[in-house]
This record gives sequence, C-alpha cells and structure tokens, in this order.
Amino acid sequence: MAEPKPSFLASPSRPKLKLPAGACDTHVHVFGPHTIFPFAEGRPFTPADAPKEKLFELHAMLGIRHCVIVQSTCHGFDNRAVADAIAAKNGDYCGVALLPATVEDAELRRFDAQGFRGVRFNFMKHLGKGAGIQEAVRLGERLAKLGWHLQVHFEASLIEELAPWLKRSAVPVVIDHMGRVDASLGLEQPAFKRLLDLMRDPRFHVKVSGSERISRRPSPWEDAIPFAHKLVAEFGDRCFWGSDWPHPNLAAVPDDGVLVDLLDEIAPSEKARKALLVDNPRSFYRFGR
Repeated sequence: MAEPKPSFLASPSRPKLKLPAGACDTHVHVFGPHTIFPFAEGRPFTPADAPKEKLFELHAMLGIRHCVIVQSTCHGFDNRAVADAIAAKNGDYCGVALLPATVEDAELRRFDAQGFRGVRFNFMKHLGKGAGIQEAVRLGERLAKLGWHLQVHFEASLIEELAPWLKRSAVPVVIDHMGRVDASLGLEQPAFKRLLDLMRDPRFHVKVSGSERISRRPSPWEDAIPFAHKLVAEFGDRCFWGSDWPHPNLAAVPDDGVLVDLLDEIAPSEKARKALLVDNPRSFYRFGR
C-alpha cells in the first residue's frame, strides 16, 4: 500500500501581512510520527506524518508565538502526540483533547496538568460516530471545575438539532470552522443565521478558520471571506483564528501564507487583528499565566 502524501506544503509562501506580536494559531493538528505515536485502530483516515517540528518551523516563519493543538481522530483517544508537542513549548502552546464522555475526573486533572484546556466532539459523518450531544453537554458539567470548554465540529445541516443542547452547556462552547456553512449559499442561509443567533449568547465562541473548507472556489477562497468578516465585525471579542495545518481531507493543499493574508480582509484593522490573534486567545486559553 502506498504511503499517504503530505497534506501540507513543504515550503509555503511567506505572507505579506505582518502578524501582531504574540499572535496565536488556535487550530492545528499533529500527526505522528507514526513510529512513535501510532495511528488509532479503526481511524477514519490515515494521514502522512505531520510532526511537531514541521509545525514549529511553520509558526516561526509566519510569526506565530502561541498555538492550540487539537487532537485528531486519526489518533483517537491517544492524546500523546499533542501532549508531547505542548511539552516542547513550555506553556506557549496548549491542547484540546479527544476523550470519551465517560472519562474520569482524575484523568481530566492529569490532562489539565499537561496543558489541555478543552475537549472536542465531532459531529461530521466522514469522521465516524462518537459520543452524542447529550453526553458531550453532560461532560461539560465536570469540565467546569477545571475551567475547560467544549469544542464542537459539526456539519452545517446539524446546527438546528445541536443548538438547543449546546445552549445548555455549563462551560463555554467553541464552534469550529464557522459552523462548516456552505459559502456558496450566501450570508442569508439558515445555517449561518442560526450560527449568528448562537453567537449572541456570550458563552459561545467561533473559529474563523476553514475558509478553504467552507469555500466552493479555488484559492484564495473569496466566497468564504464575507462569513469570517461578519463574525469578526459582530463578535470580535469571541472569535479566534486558526490555520488548520496540516490541512487533512482536502482535495487541494492550501498555502498557509495565503491563509494568513486573508486576515487582512477578515479583520481589516490592526485593532481587530490584535483582538482576534492576541487578546482573545491569550485570555480564553490562559497563555502566560
């Protein structure tokens, strides 16, 4: 069987936009190396290795200091690759774990000590079936003791079904990739209106990441910009940005330099970019404390 090809560019372009000091990338993954951190049995996809060293190189080139590494389904509930990458950065990076909803409190405390700050639940068909929304929300009651949050990744078609449950959450809720709306359907589509409705609740936060995922056009994904721009314009104190490196499960490999340059349109002022990239993540993920 052929080895999978890397899902990231070996030499992404250097962005034209200079990021503010202390900028944070709040959504990346690390894959392997599989000889040290094996991929999970029954995983929904098998990526090429994307180890921490490649991520650190990218962030040094882009001018990013802080990062949130999100556990990937290809590693299942074995969060060691993320823990290893966090440990190498001495508090400048933190993590979001994948865990069973039945995880014990002692285990949560162990992850907290390692630098994890939340648990992610996927409601995406291509990533397989996991815990239900009721179980995820119930776990939130225990996450509250640690000051953690729930992170949710869902298909846009599910937002109506999930929203009433998410509004019961005892902890903040972070919504991935702009709710995975279909950019070709425009700003007036019901799924995006429902996302805006959720964002009016101060417990909700959103990642204006995944322009290349919600777009139906090639790079630079212009149809996605209005969605990210509107979220930042209306909820600028509760938005985060992420590169989504190393870009798994995409037909075309995006250029991280191009993704960074989109920030000039997503958050056009220096003040908006500082909030999005520095102030919001520093406060929410507790960097530097």
